[in-house]
Amino acid sequence: MGSKASEQRNRVATALERVRHQIGLVLGAAAGARQAAEAELAKLELEQHIVRVGMNHSTSEQYAEWSRHPAANEVFGLLGSVRGQFYAEWEAGPNALRELVANNAPGPASQQPGNWLGRVGTNPGITAPGLWRIGSATVPGQDVPRTFDVATPLLDESHLSIQSAPKTRATVDGIVQNLLMRILSTFEPGAVRVHLWDVGQLTAILPDLYPLSRTSALTLYDPGRLEDLLDELAGHIRRIHATGMQAGHTSLREIRQASGQRVEPFRVAVLYGNGETLEPERARELKRVATGALAAGICLILIDVPTMLSTSVESLSLHDDRHAVSSMTGPDLIVDLEPPMPSGQVIRAAGRIAEALIAKQGGPRAFADLLPTELGKESSARELRAPVGFFEGEAVEVVIGDASPHVLIGGPSGSGKTNFLYSLLGSFAARYSPDELALYLLDFKEGVSFAGLAPGRRDASWLPHAKLIGVNVNTDREFGLALLRYLADELRRRSAAAKLHEVTNLADLREQDPGGHWPRIVAVIDEFQYLFAGRDAVTSTATQLLEDIARRGRSQGIHLVLASQDVAGIEAFWGKPAVFEQCTLRIAMPKARRVLSETNNAAVSAPKWHAVINHDSGVAHGNQLAHVPDASSKDVFNKLQHRLWERYSESFKRPRLFDGAHSPVLEQFPAFTDLKPTDKPRALLGQSIDVDEAACGVDLPKAPGRNIAVLGAATAEALSIMDSAARSLARQHAEGAVEFVLSCPIEASIPAVLELAERLRADGHRAELVDDLPGRVIDIAENLSSLDRAQVLLLYGVDASIPALEAKAPGQLKSGLDQLRVLLKQGPAHGVHTIGWWRSIARLKDTLGFAGTDDIGTWAALDVQGNELSPFAAGQVVHWSPRPGRALFFDRTTHGAPEVIIPFQRPEGLLDG
Repeated sequence: MGSKASEQRNRVATALERVRHQIGLVLGAAAGARQAAEAELAKLELEQHIVRVGMNHSTSEQYAEWSRHPAANEVFGLLGSVRGQFYAEWEAGPNALRELVANNAPGPASQQPGNWLGRVGTNPGITAPGLWRIGSATVPGQDVPRTFDVATPLLDESHLSIQSAPKTRATVDGIVQNLLMRILSTFEPGAVRVHLWDVGQLTAILPDLYPLSRTSALTLYDPGRLEDLLDELAGHIRRIHATGMQAGHTSLREIRQASGQRVEPFRVAVLYGNGETLEPERARELKRVATGALAAGICLILIDVPTMLSTSVESLSLHDDRHAVSSMTGPDLIVDLEPPMPSGQVIRAAGRIAEALIAKQGGPRAFADLLPTELGKESSARELRAPVGFFEGEAVEVVIGDASPHVLIGGPSGSGKTNFLYSLLGSFAARYSPDELALYLLDFKEGVSFAGLAPGRRDASWLPHAKLIGVNVNTDREFGLALLRYLADELRRRSAAAKLHEVTNLADLREQDPGGHWPRIVAVIDEFQYLFAGRDAVTSTATQLLEDIARRGRSQGIHLVLASQDVAGIEAFWGKPAVFEQCTLRIAMPKARRVLSETNNAAVSAPKWHAVINHDSGVAHGNQLAHVPDASSKDVFNKLQHRLWERYSESFKRPRLFDGAHSPVLEQFPAFTDLKPTDKPRALLGQSIDVDEAACGVDLPKAPGRNIAVLGAATAEALSIMDSAARSLARQHAEGAVEFVLSCPIEASIPAVLELAERLRADGHRAELVDDLPGRVIDIAENLSSLDRAQVLLLYGVDASIPALEAKAPGQLKSGLDQLRVLLKQGPAHGVHTIGWWRSIARLKDTLGFAGTDDIGTWAALDVQGNELSPFAAGQVVHWSPRPGRALFFDRTTHGAPEVIIPFQRPEGLLDG
């Protein structure tokens, strides 16, 4: 097949050259004959004059005498010979052209529009006509004038340059539109794509073709963004060249011939330059594109573009609105341009082609079309591979593996980024079982994009592949850091296993350790730039961890999917390109910028519900446009989730859900419900911001300094911490083994304290709300060595009690404050622990006096600035900006630095005061 097509192409080229040569010879011979005849006539006129003067006869006699002159017979004979030779040779030109066009411009390529306009083409696009009709030309004949079609080579054969004349824009549009309709009507839908650019018009570029704009067959470009079109064409050229080189071919035409398939569509790029001088860089890029375009199946039609191309280019220069000169016929032959096809017929024909293309693609594709017939049949040992959308009916896949280990997704708000993530996750989850794929999903923006993947009140199902789901974490950057630490720990664990088995990648590890559990891990972090929003330790540590995971994660099957509305403002990565260099898979939603390479702006013109998929680090030749079906609407993804849940829920645990917008409930928290009586009680203060659903607790052994301070004026959070600490301690003591002493001088908080006392009594413990705090403190301090049970002092608003504590009764040596200091220092060793709430750091310092801060071994700070906390954190600088619903926790016996915790939600019905 390839050799036959090549022979045919060579014959066309040879015939064209022969006809051009023949026309040139004939026109040259005619010009030479005319010049010779004119010279002979001038000579005869001179001789005639001599004869006339010498003989002095009448005119008729003179002419008769002259015609009998031997020279006259010679001239007449020469003229007859030239005329006969001219017409004999000229007859072959039109005949050859007619034969050439008939053989190489079949169907719509040359026939009158009435024979085909409105019909959908059937040529599959493996081969193309060699010529395309633009008009006709007429030459004189010996008997009658000779008319023949004028056609120009396009597509694989040649570019076309059109030079207009004044007031001929409508004529130029007619020429271009006629050619495009001939091409579009020749091939089956999808085999040709048209690109339109006009430096002078925002819209109305060949408007009759606009019905095609709802398909991939027609794309318009911004008049000020010629580079977008050139970049896209250059990308196609590089990609096709790379594909051809691998297969040993030098052009797309050879690839088609060898495979017998249309591996790529033909592309026709129409550029209206309006005679304006291109910028030097644009002109150079246009020349580079034109040089490699034909081999890549790309044909340029340039209208008034003042750039000389060093490649095969046919030219057409308009004389007026009906006539032109074509390089096909030579400079002395005028082409009668065919009239523009009727506008209404063109619009209807373009609409039929668009409808046929949509029907061929199966109509709008749905999320269900992405899913396999059987769930969980694929292996992730080598890679993860799944379709995320469709282009012209064909599935477009995303591949995550060693070659493309990490993903960068960008798209402004409303561009469909969340919908794309659902398509990606659903397509992967349907193909790989939870043993093959583990998902960690984190959404930093204020929303619940992934919340539906965890069990809820309305829907108890969850996505079995999900191990962690974090939503509404825009203010909890620490949770993102915790995820990175978890991934870094898992990376070290896998690296150690790989070293043990003497392998270097996940596939080999799974082969050598078939009994191990080594799924591929995909961590999706939406709006990941929030993780690096501050110039603090969180940003610094997160940057280091992310870079390490990005570099080494590929070999151990740990992959990052980083999504953002804009990656331009991430200062943490300025000068540190390691993460982005590892994100070789780039996905750009419509209007996204700086996600692909700096010069690749393909996403700017991408239509809604589409995405540009690029596995080559964003370089233009790797672009794949995909229509992404609706995956995020109500009940679309849920249907798949229910199928997966019903299949896997009994074998896999529900995912850990972290919702930054909701405080955890103590009664529902595993760390609380699992508490049992022990001789090593632990007070729970809040939830740790960590991958595991862990509580932040304080061990209260009989050791110095084991007291807890709650710092700040945030009443709700302070009451919550006091409540959860007391109730968790009560749960760990046998009935009657501990006594709770409560003091609350803050009237508004008394109802909450009374409610807590009732709960403690219900748990079998003595709980007393005292009015005389100084007296009770003095009593306990004086009897430390003889106490028969553990004591927990729950002191609310200690700063409000200081005046009463400072007062001394007549004859009293030590005040209640003095004895409180004794309890803080000596009480823990005797089983007396103080949990106090101070509303300011200054009041806590007043309470402690000159004893220093060692007696407060643990604290939870609320609305207190970090610089005030340094004395209570071993002198280190504390970075803390208070935020609602959060506390900063530090235990000098276990912490190197403070950590953020979330106070538990107090039971409904308690008053906050």
